[in-house]
Amino acid sequence: MKLILEAPLNSLSFGNVSYNIIRELHKRNVELGLFPIGEPDLSAYDLTDTLKEYIENSINKRWEILNSQIPCLKLWHLNGSENRKTKVQYLFTFYETNEPTDIELKICNLQDKTFFSSSYAQENFKKGGANNAQFIPIGFDEDFKITGKDYLKDVIHFGLMGKWEKRKHTQKIIQTWLKKYGNNPKYQLSCCVTNRHFPAEQMQGIWAETLKGENYNNLNIIPPLAKNNEVNELLNAIDIDLTGLSGGEGWNLPAFNATCLGKWSLVLNCTSHKDWATEENSILVEPSGEMPADDGVFFTKGAPFNQGIFYTWEEEEIIKAMEKAENKVGQINTEGEKLRDKFAYSKTVDAILDCIYSS
Repeated sequence: MKLILEAPLNSLSFGNVSYNIIRELHKRNVELGLFPIGEPDLSAYDLTDTLKEYIENSINKRWEILNSQIPCLKLWHLNGSENRKTKVQYLFTFYETNEPTDIELKICNLQDKTFFSSSYAQENFKKGGANNAQFIPIGFDEDFKITGKDYLKDVIHFGLMGKWEKRKHTQKIIQTWLKKYGNNPKYQLSCCVTNRHFPAEQMQGIWAETLKGENYNNLNIIPPLAKNNEVNELLNAIDIDLTGLSGGEGWNLPAFNATCLGKWSLVLNCTSHKDWATEENSILVEPSGEMPADDGVFFTKGAPFNQGIFYTWEEEEIIKAMEKAENKVGQINTEGEKLRDKFAYSKTVDAILDCIYSS
């Protein structure tokens, strides 16, 4: 079996998905021609020697394998996926908003199939006339494991991960938590939320605006984590995850991974969250309304990509959900742990290959 793969190789969410898919392709001995998007950097991952060799060989012989008749799988945004490497191309992408533009629909329809990581995105594109849209969920990174370590004793530890964005309600989540628990020594909030697209001085200004000149002794600001195993330590250290309160996601890896590790996540019941979060495995919060996707930075009103809305919530409902989650601390989220098998990357890759080679 031969396959052309065009994908980013880095420590960001897209790169993490690429890495896990490549690992599964390696297990299946797929002969791969790998075209990295951007500069390859897999320093975040602890690769085995055989996997490292597989990736290096796949990059080195990519031009040798390249052939118009070999299918190509591309992992990327719709914006930038208008070109093909071979005659047959499949796109795997994330999409957070709800109003596909004409250009997005054209790019989606340009592919033989476009795989979306959420049923929410698939439904919105099908409504727009993209009959080739298909939902394939991503999986749980098998490098994440329960450590069994004791971290903070006699403290309820909340965590917030993911790059700082308006759609993710980063500032609102932090300010709500501080209003409820700020400077209470029985609680801690660890935030790993630096947006690498922002200069350092801009992030400092954002934090200053968020904290309004106040100092909090139970707020832990963590710089970007360089290694996957460091992310694993943070996920294990927290009791309650707040990342799921984002108003629009293509999957939400931090909240999902925390839930898979038996933690309790507060999750806004919208967009991709509905594909994995339930009343049994999460603290669900119902949206209170909608807001325009436009944030003046990553989402621009009237642009040819990423138009529509995100979902909002009320502060009072989040505080109630935090209190509910407190009562679950100490209880292992067994329903959450079941997600590791339900959404394994082996199933993701099986679904992709079944579609590519059965058509």
